[in-house]
Amino acid sequence: MHLSEEIGSRLQEERKRCAMTQNEIAEALGIAKRTQANYEAGTSDATASYLSKVASQFGFDVPYILTGLRTTLAEHALSEVEDCLIRQFRSITPFDKEAIRRFLQVMADDASKRSN
Repeated sequence: MHLSEEIGSRLQEERKRCAMTQNEIAEALGIAKRTQANYEAGTSDATASYLSKVASQFGFDVPYILTGLRTTLAEHALSEVEDCLIRQFRSITPFDKEAIRRFLQVMADDASKRSN
């Protein structure tokens, strides 16, 4: 599979995740249904303007569409605090990352016990 087809497949996946048809996306963005179909088929490359619009209007995960790697939660964008925490987490050593992971697991287990 070529890169354009992979991007198209992920674009289709994001559209289906939002429970929208090609026609609904096309109408909302003011493009032809055929254009949407071509983007999803990988026969045309989606423009930056198009990707910006589907991200802002429908919450499509554009980095995922382009790379195949999710960078945010599928349904929700990260808050400013969450984004800051992730950037800080990425800057620390693997040893410290593991310590934080263990700490958070203990906190989550404790919260679970309290809610039962």
